[in-house]
Amino acid sequence: MVSLPGSPATSLLRFLFLGLTTLAPPSRAQLELHVPPGLTKLQAIEGAEVVLPMWYTLQGEVSSTKPKPWEVLTLMWFLEEEKGLMEVLSHISGVTSSKTGASLVYSMPSRNVSLRLQGLKEKDSGPYLCSVNVQASQGKESRVHSSRTLELNVLVPPAPPSCHLRGVPRVGTNVTLGCQSPRSKPAAQYQWVRSPPSSQVFFAPALDAIRGSLSLKNLSISMSGVYICKAHNEVGSAQCNVTLEVSTGHGATVVAGAVVGTLVGLGLLAVLVILYHRRAKALEEPANDIKEDAIAPRTLPWPKGSDTISKNGTLSSVTSARALRLPRGTPRPGALTPTPSLSSQVPPSPGLPRTDGAHPQPISHNPAGVSSSALSRMGAVPVMVPAQSQAGSLV
Repeated sequence: MVSLPGSPATSLLRFLFLGLTTLAPPSRAQLELHVPPGLTKLQAIEGAEVVLPMWYTLQGEVSSTKPKPWEVLTLMWFLEEEKGLMEVLSHISGVTSSKTGASLVYSMPSRNVSLRLQGLKEKDSGPYLCSVNVQASQGKESRVHSSRTLELNVLVPPAPPSCHLRGVPRVGTNVTLGCQSPRSKPAAQYQWVRSPPSSQVFFAPALDAIRGSLSLKNLSISMSGVYICKAHNEVGSAQCNVTLEVSTGHGATVVAGAVVGTLVGLGLLAVLVILYHRRAKALEEPANDIKEDAIAPRTLPWPKGSDTISKNGTLSSVTSARALRLPRGTPRPGALTPTPSLSSQVPPSPGLPRTDGAHPQPISHNPAGVSSSALSRMGAVPVMVPAQSQAGSLV
């Protein structure tokens, strides 16, 4: 293939195909290129083949005939690109050369110079220039030249699209079905349908035919099914599908709630275990521990004139000797028998003489026949009794 601009063959190509006549006198003969009506702009599908029709006539000829014996044809086909002219086929001095897939429809010599292109690709689109130079008369060095352009547009059917789902398909939510073809010329348009048994065709505004998206709002279980997207243009179509399954559960929300509930339950159980151990430990402490800030229990009032008081003012007994004696006579009905208080069990201080000069009376440590061990089991607690002076006042 040859590019005209900047190429070493530029002068030669211009000489051959631009009809330089400086080397020969001007000729009255004329050459005209013809194209069938309506075929100046052609369309073809990628992968197929196309024929670019073209033939020439000389001056005075109504239709194309066989070339005259003296006609010497020089033919060139070019594809016009942004960077210049790219050679597609050439026929010079009876020798034909071409790129892959390009050929002449008719064998030379012929005035029909139509070009066949096979295995078309999208890049084959563009203007095609046909340039013809012919020796116009016998025995003369006169040549005629003409050129004409045809437009070819190679169309591409949509490539298989890809379907996808955006959103979480749960009851009451919204989702979007997407569809896009990676390659199409012209650009594909899209159509969404729902497959049987619940067939349904969608239209705007739910359907965006340009972007290929379908919006489904306020989902319900009945909207579950297979949805098909069809991408199409004027030369072909392709499709894909996506399955929509609408669920009623909350999915991850339910799982997260269950995990949080389990953790909270374990935390409460741990707190209950700690409280139980603390309470058990508190119950193990002795019930009769005397604390410094404990309040002394109240005692019975002391009867006047019958208490025995030690020399140093310590109360030895709160029950008089007469209260401890048994009554001489039979008690009257309804009379109450005095009961010795717990303080009467406290023995007098040894070694201290009594202030009243009387001999100390032995006081039973087992009043009313109750032993000290029995009193302990009954919950009796030893107490400290406040001291009392001889005048009867507490000190």
